[in-house]
Amino acid sequence: MTNATTEDKAENREYSRVDVYVPMEWKVIHPEHIDTCRSRVAGESILAEFKSLPNPDDQLIAQWLQSINAKLDEIIRMMTRHSDGFHCLSVAKVNIGGGGMRLNTGGSLTAGDILEIKVMIGLQKPVALFLYGEVLESGEAVSEYDTAVRFIHIDDFVRDEIIRFVFETEREILREKRR
Repeated sequence: MTNATTEDKAENREYSRVDVYVPMEWKVIHPEHIDTCRSRVAGESILAEFKSLPNPDDQLIAQWLQSINAKLDEIIRMMTRHSDGFHCLSVAKVNIGGGGMRLNTGGSLTAGDILEIKVMIGLQKPVALFLYGEVLESGEAVSEYDTAVRFIHIDDFVRDEIIRFVFETEREILREKRR
């Protein structure tokens, strides 16, 4: 069996990937804790606890209440991001897609290690994510990345947020090239 080249691997990927600079940090978590970890959008579990109010008959009041509700939801998201430490993340270059990411960790990890990754993605409306991934390989830096991570315990909603970000970034790159 021959080793696949980088181009062959890229062609066989299930999801598009993009090189970006994003606020992020990571830490190794103990494998026994992984069963309780789920990739998620920061603050969404808090918002899910609030029940929606019924719409009043008056359309003007309904629109006004929807506007206030949207603003309150954004305030809750901002406060949650702050309390979860997303306000002080360092910016790092990563290669990210719906299936995983490559990042520079200093090569101090072992295949099979489990990482918790806090990352902010989004160009227009930032989204704070907690992602969990298994280290596939880590070693000498190939280009600027030395660690490959496959996302685990990720649902379709979170994966779709990442995919949306990748396409949004690719679209912006194409716009810049046309200028």
